[in-house]
Amino acid sequence: MLTAQDIMTSEVITVTEDVPVTRLAAILWENRISGVPVLDDKGEVISVVTENDLIDQTKKLHLPTVISVLDSVIFLENPNKVEKDIEKITGKTVKDICSKNPVIIALDTRLDEIATIMAEKKVHTLPVVSEGKLVGVVGKSDIIRTLTKKD
Repeated sequence: MLTAQDIMTSEVITVTEDVPVTRLAAILWENRISGVPVLDDKGEVISVVTENDLIDQTKKLHLPTVISVLDSVIFLENPNKVEKDIEKITGKTVKDICSKNPVIIALDTRLDEIATIMAEKKVHTLPVVSEGKLVGVVGKSDIIRTLTKKD
């Protein structure tokens, strides 16, 4: 069974949290990629930022439904979600819009596990880490490329 090491892209484009959103959009577009790992000062993966994070900036803000009972307001949805949506919509840097708690895989993660992670967690850019350091990334295109080689 193929593993992350067999299918990953080794030359990884990365960004830091202080990169402006407009520069991030240019990086993704120019390199025809859907996401990049976000590294801290030590070169460790702290997040992943994707096209979806950029798209979220242009969506309509959904205001939560509330009901009023005896001068009290009861939220029918989580009001914290609205706060997070506002932060993302108004974000100026990668730090403002990136996904927290990234899903990271190891070199020996099997292809079927990678596909399962992508499908179940709805993530499509998986940093590959060995001994705490970024060594590659597996994206949707890496899996598709691998499938074309099976014939």
